[in-house]
Amino acid sequence: MAPEPFSTGPVRMVIDGVVAVVTLARGDRLNALSIEVMQALRDVALRLRQDASTIAVVLTGAPVFSAGADLADPALAERAAAPLIERREMMRLGPDMCAAWEALDQVTIAAVEGFCLGGALALAAACDFRIAGQGAHFRLPEIPLGMNMSWHTQPRLVNLIGPARAKQLVIFGERVTAEEALSWGLIEAVSPDGEALATAMAWAGRVAALPPLSVRMAKRAITQTATALNPVATFMDGDQYALAALSDDHKEAVAAFREKRAPRFTGQ
Repeated sequence: MAPEPFSTGPVRMVIDGVVAVVTLARGDRLNALSIEVMQALRDVALRLRQDASTIAVVLTGAPVFSAGADLADPALAERAAAPLIERREMMRLGPDMCAAWEALDQVTIAAVEGFCLGGALALAAACDFRIAGQGAHFRLPEIPLGMNMSWHTQPRLVNLIGPARAKQLVIFGERVTAEEALSWGLIEAVSPDGEALATAMAWAGRVAALPPLSVRMAKRAITQTATALNPVATFMDGDQYALAALSDDHKEAVAAFREKRAPRFTGQ
C-alpha cells in the first residue's frame, strides 16, 4: 500500500505513481533548516523507510532548496543554553535526519534550485543523486565560522568528489557554482533554472521503469560498500562540533560576520 500524503508544517509529501515527492516550503526565500523542519524531514524519511510501493523519492525545496541551519530559530538558542550533556543529545537531530535519508532503499534524488548551504548540502550529500538548476550554488560555511563540518558529512563528500575536492569544499568554505559542482562530481546534472525538479522527476521516471527489487538491492549494496567506514571516521564529529562551538575563534567569527569585518583568529 502506498503511503498517504504527508504534511507537517513546511514539509509535505505527495505520491506520483511509484515516486514520492518531498518538498520543503517555508514560504520564504531561504527555506532554512529549523528544528521543526529537520524533525519533519527525518520523520518523512522514516515513514518512507517502511514503504515498499515507492521506488524513487525526489527531495526538493520551493522556491529554493535551503540556505542551511536556521540561526534565528529560538529552539537553537535553547540548545545553546543547555548543559553540555543535554546539548550533546540535542545535536543528534541533524545527523539522524541525514542518516534517515541515506538509509532509504528507494533511489533518492535531490532537486536543487538557488541555495544549498551548510546542513542543506549535508542532506543533499546523503541522497543518491543531485540535480541542480543553472543558478544554484553550494557552500559549507562552517569552518570559516570557527566550527567543524559535522552530521557525518565529510566521508560522504570524499565518496562523491575525492579527498582533495572535499578538503577544498569543507576547509575554504567558498561558493561552488552548479557547473563547478558538476565537474567535481558533487552533482549529476545541471538543468535550466526552474527545471531542476522536472529533471529530477525524469530521472525518477527512469528508475520507476526498472524492476523495483533489483534496484533496491543494487542501491543498498553500492551504498554499503561506499559508506562502510564512514561511521568510524565521524563517530566524534558531534563532540568536535560542541568543542568548536565553545571556542573563542567561533565567537570571533560570528562577531566579525555581524560587524562586516575580517576575523582575527587565535586558535583559542
